[in-house]
Amino acid sequence: MKRFLFVAAVAAMVVPALAADAGVSVQIGQPGFYGSIDIGGYPQPQLLYPQPVVIQQVPAGVVQEPMYLNVPPGQAKHWSKHCGKYNACGRPVYFVQNSWYNNEYVPRYHASHGGDHGPHPGPQHGKDHNSGHEKGHEQENGHGGT
Repeated sequence: MKRFLFVAAVAAMVVPALAADAGVSVQIGQPGFYGSIDIGGYPQPQLLYPQPVVIQQVPAGVVQEPMYLNVPPGQAKHWSKHCGKYNACGRPVYFVQNSWYNNEYVPRYHASHGGDHGPHPGPQHGKDHNSGHEKGHEQENGHGGT
C-alpha cells in the first residue's frame, strides 16, 4: 500500500510537469503576449502607473533606458517577484495596460508588419510565455500598489 501511494505521488508530480511543457507559443503582436514591446511610432500608451517602477538600483553613472512591458494581471503589483523573468529588475519599467496593448498595439503591429509574427527576442517568447500567469485582481486603470 505504501508503494502504491509513493507511485501515485510521483505520478502526480510528473504529469503536471509534462503538461506544462506543452505550452503555447504566443508572439509579439498577438493577444496574450507578455513581454517587452517597442512603442516607437505608436500612440502614447495607456499605463498602469504614471512613473516607472525600478526594483534594483544600478551603479551611479549607469543610465538604463526605460522599457515598456505588457505583463499578466497581478505581476506589476508584485513586480519584485517577476522582474527577473523579463531581465528588467535594474531598469525603469512602464507597464502598459493590457486593454491598450490588445486594442491599440496589436492592430497597428499587424498593419505595419503585414500580419508577420516573426521572432521576438523578448524574455517571454515561446512556450514559456504563459509561465508565471497568475489570477490577479489588478485593474488596468493604474490603481494598485507595487
